[in-house]
Amino acid sequence: MLSHSARWAALAVVLGVAGCRPSPGPSLILHDARVYTLAWDDPDLEGRPAANAPFDGERWTPDATAVVVRDGLIAYVGSDAEALAMSGDDTRVIDLDGAVVVPGLVESHGHLQEIGEKAEEIGLEGVQTEDDITQRLAETDERPPGEWILGTGWDEGEWADALPDRAFLDVLYPDRPVVLKGLRGFGTLGNARALEAAGLGPETEDPVGGTLVRRPDGTLTGVLLNNATDLLNDAVPPRSPAHKERILRYGMDQLLQAGYVSTHHAGVRSDYLPVYHALADSGALPMRVEAMLAVGVPDAPDPADWLERGPTTDPEARLQIRSVKAYYDGSLGSRGARLLDDYSDQPGHRGVAGADYGFDPAAVERYIAAGFQAGIHAIGDAGNRDVLDFYQDVFSRHPDARALRHRVEHAQVVHPNDIERFGTLNVVASMEPGHAVEDSPWATDRLGPDRVRGAYAWRSLRRGGALLIFNSDFTGTDWSPFYGIYAAVTRRQKNGEPQGGWLPEQAVTAEEALRAYTVWPARSSGIEDRTGTLETGKWADLTVLDLDPLTTSPDDLLSGSAVMTIVGGKVAFDADQQ
Repeated sequence: MLSHSARWAALAVVLGVAGCRPSPGPSLILHDARVYTLAWDDPDLEGRPAANAPFDGERWTPDATAVVVRDGLIAYVGSDAEALAMSGDDTRVIDLDGAVVVPGLVESHGHLQEIGEKAEEIGLEGVQTEDDITQRLAETDERPPGEWILGTGWDEGEWADALPDRAFLDVLYPDRPVVLKGLRGFGTLGNARALEAAGLGPETEDPVGGTLVRRPDGTLTGVLLNNATDLLNDAVPPRSPAHKERILRYGMDQLLQAGYVSTHHAGVRSDYLPVYHALADSGALPMRVEAMLAVGVPDAPDPADWLERGPTTDPEARLQIRSVKAYYDGSLGSRGARLLDDYSDQPGHRGVAGADYGFDPAAVERYIAAGFQAGIHAIGDAGNRDVLDFYQDVFSRHPDARALRHRVEHAQVVHPNDIERFGTLNVVASMEPGHAVEDSPWATDRLGPDRVRGAYAWRSLRRGGALLIFNSDFTGTDWSPFYGIYAAVTRRQKNGEPQGGWLPEQAVTAEEALRAYTVWPARSSGIEDRTGTLETGKWADLTVLDLDPLTTSPDDLLSGSAVMTIVGGKVAFDADQQ
């Protein structure tokens, strides 16, 4: 909390003096709250709180009770009495009745359009058999004649050993195209009409980094894996610009309701990029968005165009285009992740990566040289090693680029010899707590009991000096920050399994998990001077929660929800108004 003298200095700034006339009062005062500013030092590499943290060795205590906002910035953080004394005629004063205030939460890797798209599609989460899919499709309202049947959510990782076949879909829908996308985006299932519409048949060759799964006679089962999914997904009739705008707005509304003030859209393609620009130009973005340009995939934005434009130069803009997203290997569930040694459950197979997966190192290096931050998807231990080698090689030619805090997206399986390279290279480990616990039932089968100990290794990466940020890679998993924190500290699924947690030695503390959604993403984006902590002069981006993530029992975290989300001093979501 600010010192007494610093608080009064902030008060003077807010009130101002112009002759004898006080300046207008602040726009917003939050009081009667439990405020964690996170303005103290980081915990050590074992997760122990810093000496200046509001922690007495056993319990956390909020370091303020009120926040004052003026002109979109934090004008004061401290006591109720001093905050309320600043109130003016036009000040909105909100009594939070003991709710918890933290720096605005950041969802640092997701696919915003998928929230809205999936809301319009048939949900297939949890299906285990083709009969389950049939029942789920039958439960939905009938689509207008001729309209494509679109579904999403079957888990291609769980189905990897017994992939579905389109035959049952051909019987159900002989005259209508059906496309069913996998949960993580690495698998898609289509019926005969959809394959026909996409121009796919037995003679179609596998694309780079992708597989069209075939029957023994060479005909297509309808399942497309890894990079092949685009062949079918892209055949779905395009949506209008107005429809795409509704989809993005819906996704942002869902994230605001979850408590996020900002999101990083990982891999924006040319289809949604103009919609983002239109929303930004009209001042209609309700939250901050970092759009990471897709590289090396179909419909990727033109590198020549963006290399000429360069990254965003106005740090205050709601829409930031200062980073790119590239893809180095496939997923672990579909056995596309590139491993140093064979898959334990598929001898002779090590996944797919690099040029065989469509990775374009020259394009990524050009972006880096032009000042863009890179985020490269890497899952397997070979994939992660290769990406770290790539960064090291690029930095040898562009040494100033190291300061941009480039990222490895997912960093799921890292060889012990490569752990410390994240810190040495100033590379961010962008990871998903939900993926770890959801993959736990089958990850050991893929990797074996020894190699799996380097998977989802948050504690090891912190000890190695990596900057760690958490996200959900939505919509592949639940994007609730409470679920993310729960999974990070317990290493358990929502059902509490496994007891004691999966590889619990890799768990992090609640403070580390909260920082991985606040302070550390701000640092990763190079904007820690503007956000990430609640301090005078920083953006008034705040999240109000109905429970305290630092003191609540881990088993109770899943019941938490956001009370209010404030972006730039404006209330963007208020649970009481819903």
